[in-house]
Amino acid sequence: MSEEFGPDFITVTDEDGNDIELELVDVLEHNGQTYMAFFPAVPEEADEDSDDYGMVILKSITENGEELLSTLDSEEELTEVYDLFMEMLFQDEEEEE
Repeated sequence: MSEEFGPDFITVTDEDGNDIELELVDVLEHNGQTYMAFFPAVPEEADEDSDDYGMVILKSITENGEELLSTLDSEEELTEVYDLFMEMLFQDEEEEE
């Protein structure tokens, strides 16, 4: 039996009501919290250097018994978790070489 694994995509709505499609890159547990790293699912012709293209980090929270994705609470939390994701990504690249 073979299974095909492809990218995982989710759609989130920003504070302006715009839907954004994100591709899941990685998940990590840190200090009892689950964090997820995403990249925007952008068309091939999109400019990867634009402000709309970059890693998006969200955390999983439970509210009223429902699992939701939320932005991080502080710039310090974002920096710490971003650094952890970057370490994981670079470690994965080194292992592939």
